[in-house]
Amino acid sequence: MRRFLISIVCQFSLLTLVAADPTATNYSAADCQGSLKPYPVPEKSFEYPDSLKPVYISHVGRHGARFPAGPSHSAALRKALQRADSAKTITPLGRRLAALTDYVIAVSHNRWGALDSLGMAEQRGIASRMFMNFPEPFRSGSVYAMSSYSPRCMMSMFSFVHQLDRLNNSVEVITSTGRQNSKLMRPFDLSNDYKEFRASDGWKKVYDDYMTQTVPVTAIERVLGKNYPYGDTDPKDIALMEYYVLAGMSAMGVEINALDYFTSAEYNALWSTFNLRQYLQRVASTVSSVPADIASDLVLDIVARTDGFISGSNPATVDLRFGHAETLMPLLSLLRLPGCYYLTNYFDTVALHWRDFDVVPMAANLQIILFKSAKGRYYVRFDLNEKPVTLIPNDSRVIIPWGEARDYMTRCVPIYYQP
Repeated sequence: MRRFLISIVCQFSLLTLVAADPTATNYSAADCQGSLKPYPVPEKSFEYPDSLKPVYISHVGRHGARFPAGPSHSAALRKALQRADSAKTITPLGRRLAALTDYVIAVSHNRWGALDSLGMAEQRGIASRMFMNFPEPFRSGSVYAMSSYSPRCMMSMFSFVHQLDRLNNSVEVITSTGRQNSKLMRPFDLSNDYKEFRASDGWKKVYDDYMTQTVPVTAIERVLGKNYPYGDTDPKDIALMEYYVLAGMSAMGVEINALDYFTSAEYNALWSTFNLRQYLQRVASTVSSVPADIASDLVLDIVARTDGFISGSNPATVDLRFGHAETLMPLLSLLRLPGCYYLTNYFDTVALHWRDFDVVPMAANLQIILFKSAKGRYYVRFDLNEKPVTLIPNDSRVIIPWGEARDYMTRCVPIYYQP
C-alpha cells in the first residue's frame, strides 16, 4: 500500500510539473548556444540516383565562427562584476566569471566580429565536402562568389574558395565583395519597410512580455551576490548579458562548461529568450511578414541564376554567396523550409518549433544542387546545412523537377517584389 501511495504521489508530481509548463525545453548545453553554436559537421554524405548528374550548385552561406560581434555585452557584464566586487557582494563563481570576461575582452581586442581559425576551418570543410560530393560542376566551369562587405563574410568567402583552389587549381574563381552586394546579402540595411518594423512596438511588446516571464535571475545572483545593488538596472538584462558572453565562447575557440554557471533549466530559459528575439526580428510571424519578405530579391536572384545556367547565359557552374544569419533566416523562412517557418499566436511555443541552433549555427548554409537526367531534364535538391530537406509543403520528395521548384519559389515572393 505504501509503495502504491508513493507511486501515485510521484506520478502526480510529474504531471503537475508537465502541466505547469508544457512549453519548457530541455535542449543540450551545446544547443543552448543557439546561433552562436559552431557548425555541426554532418555525419555522412547523402546519395542521389545514379541516373542524375549534378551540373550546377547555388549556395547561400553564413560566415563561420567568429570572435564576439562587439564589446558591448562583455563590457557591460564586466562593469556589473566590478561593481559587485566593489560592493563586496561578488561570489567565488563571480570572480571566475570576471576572469573569463576579462580574457574575452583581451583576446577579442581589435578582433571583435572577426572570423577566427575555427570559422575558417568550418568554411574549408564545407567547401571540401561540396567538391567531393558534387565534383562535376568543378571540372569544366567557373565559380562565382560574392560576399557582404563585412570582413568576416569576406574572409569566409576567401577561406572557401581558397580550399576549392587547393583541390582543383584549374577552376576559374571570380569573387566580388562590397556594398554593391547589399541588396542580396544585407537587405536588412536597405529596406525601409524592415527599418520601420524594427522600430515598431509590435514585436518589442511580445519580446518584453516573454522576457519578463521567462528570464531567470538565479544564475546572475550566483555570481553578483544576492545583495548586489542593481539600482535602475533590470537584473534580467544582466542575466542575458551573461548568457550571451558564455554562449559565444565555443565560437571563439574557447571551451568552457556553461553548466558551471547555469542549471540546464536556466540555460534553456535564457536561450529561448534569445531565440524568440531572433524569431520576431528575422522571420515571418503573426506579428509581421516583413522580416522574411526582405529576402525576395535573393530568391529571385537564385531563380534567375539557375535559369541562366540552364539557358547558357550564366557562365558559372557554382554560385556562392556569403552573408549573415540575418541573411539566411529571412530566406529560409520565405521559402518555408522545414523547421524554418512557424506561425503562432502562442509565442511561448516558438522554442519547440523554431530553433536557431538548427536554422543558423555558425557557417549555416543552403545548397541548391541542380541535376540533369540522361534525357536532358533538370531536377533540384535543397540541402540545409548539408542535409536534404523538402521544399514544397506536404510533399515528401527531396528531389523535384526544377520547373516545380522554380514555380514554388516564385510564388513565395510577394507580388510587390515581382519584376
